[in-house]
Amino acid sequence: MHIDLGGRKALVTGGASGIGEVTARLLAGLGAQVALADLDAGRLPDAVARTGALGGVEGDVADAAAVERMVAEADALLGGVDLLFNSAGIGDDLVPVHEQDPERWQRVVDVNLKGTYLMCRTTGRLMLKQRRGAIVNVSSIVGLDAFPGRSAYGVAKAGINHLTKTLACEWGAAGIRVNAIAPAYTRTPMVQSLLDRKVFNPGLIERRTPLGRFALPEEMARAAAFLLSDWASYITGVVLPVDGGWSAYGAAGDVVKIRHEPEAE
Repeated sequence: MHIDLGGRKALVTGGASGIGEVTARLLAGLGAQVALADLDAGRLPDAVARTGALGGVEGDVADAAAVERMVAEADALLGGVDLLFNSAGIGDDLVPVHEQDPERWQRVVDVNLKGTYLMCRTTGRLMLKQRRGAIVNVSSIVGLDAFPGRSAYGVAKAGINHLTKTLACEWGAAGIRVNAIAPAYTRTPMVQSLLDRKVFNPGLIERRTPLGRFALPEEMARAAAFLLSDWASYITGVVLPVDGGWSAYGAAGDVVKIRHEPEAE
């Protein structure tokens, strides 16, 4: 047996790059009809071709009117929306609260949290009418514990965790499941831009992660596809860390210092 999404109609935000694009390609490969949503209209045509999506819709997920339009366009393109993957988001810089620009802080919160809220709210109305659907939001390990200097991103992702659980409770009786994945540092264009600007040291992250490496976008896509599929039919309200063991590790120091050498014969 394998995951079969044949006949499902999926809308993927942030679908022109990163985890969104990779997940859209996987969903299409599993049989779903996919529409991409992205702020960058110029990247959509190529992303549609790479993923096998039926088409793309352009707009800002933090703008309520734009979201209403995007969902309506995706609904018309697909003939309905059964699945929603909320991957649209922007990162922040490593800045302590007392030095942050309030407008930049607000924009990070708006795109990540308000955008997820608006997309859930608008597609949820369609799903409530048909009394079925599955939503996966993208949280982060930054939303599970405190990361000094990343209050905007952390607050937004923590809010997504709470929103996910609230919607799961509100909509469960209507046959709508709502879950989230909480990725660790993943090799995406957004993370690469942070590495290029030396916002953080990759070696520190790798040593702190039990699996000893960054995640790949494909690993996030597989977790999302599982939660969107009927294989997760009794799972809702869950924030699933996909983090290489990051959230499990609580000791002091670098986890990779602990080696298990084979015994000499």
